[in-house]
Amino acid sequence: MNASSVTTIRHRERSAQAEKALLYGVFGLLLFGPLAFGAVEPWSIFVIEAGSATLFLLWIGKQVLDGEMNVRWNPLFLPMGMFGALIAAQILFRTTAYPHDTVSLALQYLAYAMLCFLAGQTLLRGAQAESLALIFSIYGAALAGFALLQGISSNGRLYWIRQPRSGGWIYGPYVNHNHYAGLMEMLVPIPLVVSLSRQAAPKVRAVAGATAAVMLGTIFLSGSRGGMLAIVAELIILAALLIKQKRGLRTAIGIGVFLAIVVGLLTWIGGDELSKRIATVGPGHTELSADIRSYINRDGFRMFLRKPVIGWGLGTFPIVYPEFRTFYTNFFVNEAHNDYLQLLVEMGLLGFATMIWFVVTVYVRASKKIGNWHSETSGAVTLACMLGLSGILVHSAVDFNLQIPANAALFYVLCTIAAAEPFAKPARRRRVARSVPPEELPQESLRQPATNF
Repeated sequence: MNASSVTTIRHRERSAQAEKALLYGVFGLLLFGPLAFGAVEPWSIFVIEAGSATLFLLWIGKQVLDGEMNVRWNPLFLPMGMFGALIAAQILFRTTAYPHDTVSLALQYLAYAMLCFLAGQTLLRGAQAESLALIFSIYGAALAGFALLQGISSNGRLYWIRQPRSGGWIYGPYVNHNHYAGLMEMLVPIPLVVSLSRQAAPKVRAVAGATAAVMLGTIFLSGSRGGMLAIVAELIILAALLIKQKRGLRTAIGIGVFLAIVVGLLTWIGGDELSKRIATVGPGHTELSADIRSYINRDGFRMFLRKPVIGWGLGTFPIVYPEFRTFYTNFFVNEAHNDYLQLLVEMGLLGFATMIWFVVTVYVRASKKIGNWHSETSGAVTLACMLGLSGILVHSAVDFNLQIPANAALFYVLCTIAAAEPFAKPARRRRVARSVPPEELPQESLRQPATNF
């Protein structure tokens, strides 16, 4: 073997190592965010931004090792690019009310974009997706278990150690219980879809179903009414899909057992307190009332009407809002508590139209892959992503999950996965098919199209 061949082999090995590091680096950052209180503090935001930039540089280095630039296209790149151009226009043409905050939040969106890009370049095979589904299911179960333990032994501090500066309704690693619910809305569909698919073994499906039930139960136990509404919407969408596809008795029994576990968990742990939380906000928690939310919505709409085309500037809502506030409160209104309204205020109709373009593209692309979700990894992954995204989009009408970096980053990456091309077919099957001479294959196999291998 000559020196050139040895160098080529080493480059390939390093490229494979870099690809693996990229894949788990991207999703590792997504797992880090929720544990760091949702990545809302400067140090954790820096970790997300610096980590995504480092991974992007690693991806460039991998392209150099490969000797070519391979970019896997995703249709979401167009609306993402348009949104970035609008932010750049706000900064360059000084249309933003506070350039510092717009630039700071623009860097966060750049980090989200890099994570989405890298996820699309590295998550290419079904085996990778199955490994990540296992990791995220275990992660979600661990977080749910932690939240349950914290719920019965809370001392009002994050991890029983950190005292929130401005109070809050702590649940899990989040100061705001609504944001814990938002995270679980995106994680619950992963084990839930596994429990209903044909690809996993019966024991795996049973464990996945129980895991999803516990995770779902904590959404109700968190007291987040927006989270309850969102998860119910996800279950309705899933039920409608199952009815449309005329799934069998086994699926119906599985769903029945799943719901029984959820109800049992809620009754055992929640009891009367859960009923009170569903009816109204429990005492002793700092939570905006429905009246205050309606005032914020009305005031926010007045802000939008003042600058309807390109908005006040990304991240400027808390800076501009006091000028338009029509009620007294001792709360600092730092968000609109409605992601759609805040997008209209900060980015105007142009930004809102870009968001509609983005979401429609996700659902159009995803709907083409979920036909055989029960037997194909691509379809199952896409369905799990769609359910989680649907929950957040419902919840966003009454809260601000997409202003929380950890939840926003996961949301955008799930969108990218849902809109991506189907995963590559397993290489092992192709090798087996090529290794058998045509004359030795059964006649039925010869009549099958090549795409089956």
